[in-house]
Amino acid sequence: MSTLHGTFGIAARNFTAFPQMPDAQALVEYGVRMEELGFDSIWVWDHIFLGVDPHFPIIDSLTLLTAIAARTKKIKLSTGILVLPLRNPVILAKQISSMDQLSNGRMLMAMAAGWYKREFDAVGVPYEQRGKIMGDNLDILKRLWTEDMVNGEWGPHKIPAGVMFPKPVQKPCPLLIGGYADRVLKRAAVEGDGWLTYFYKPDAFVESWSKVCAYALEAGKDPATLMNGNQLPIMVGSSRAAVEETMMKWLNVDFDIAQGSQSTMDSAIMGNVDECVAQLKEHIDAGVQKLVFVPYKYEMEQIEIIAREIVPRLRAYAAQKR
Repeated sequence: MSTLHGTFGIAARNFTAFPQMPDAQALVEYGVRMEELGFDSIWVWDHIFLGVDPHFPIIDSLTLLTAIAARTKKIKLSTGILVLPLRNPVILAKQISSMDQLSNGRMLMAMAAGWYKREFDAVGVPYEQRGKIMGDNLDILKRLWTEDMVNGEWGPHKIPAGVMFPKPVQKPCPLLIGGYADRVLKRAAVEGDGWLTYFYKPDAFVESWSKVCAYALEAGKDPATLMNGNQLPIMVGSSRAAVEETMMKWLNVDFDIAQGSQSTMDSAIMGNVDECVAQLKEHIDAGVQKLVFVPYKYEMEQIEIIAREIVPRLRAYAAQKR
């Protein structure tokens, strides 16, 4: 089993349902606290416009991670996921390499093509071309981060002699790809450094991760070098029956399931500590390397139980399997 296994991340509540507003200062303090509690990574959501009625106020993902980076020393700084086609890739390459410098090599970016057409229309990016734009943008990012001088044309991006320094501290600066269609799984294997999914049950995870590994082999890459992660909702209580209705009500307000994916609200980890540990061990057995917890309403009481009573048992279990 790869040494990539057995890391545990936590999601941050950088979007809320109106009229509630995300609290920028509290989110930075939350990042500091997550490091103190021993989480390996913090994951923020990425949107510009989200929803109309209700709409979801959101703090920008990269701005928030930069603020958390300034106050922390060890925790990895992650997006779950960044909508890459909405961003200018040259400016983004500079921004993320600067963030990797500022954080001393702690960026762990996951990116995807996006699904929310209204955002694309507002930003002026053609929604129907998002897959092609995603591929071009990935190529630009990786080349600017690794090559002394970049030469090429990618749609509107004409770069006859692109010199971008300083490079990210990490070589390579990791890029996970989010999504579920076969062409996306292939991109995660070949162009990315691995795959991030969300709300996947263990069997669905195995099915897609097997495809990622097969695509890597086909392209001459060692699948053991690829990373993966699964973002999972969790609520700890006296029993599954005691929390299920409450948890489902929250998930159905705050989260969408992408059409055609195997994401499901039924992936939620629920029950007492022992039951939650047993459910999460199934994900470790399925080959999930990075478990990213989306705790019920981001309640600190839930998070402390996860950090103190669940993560240590899972770390020990993952270590035994290496």
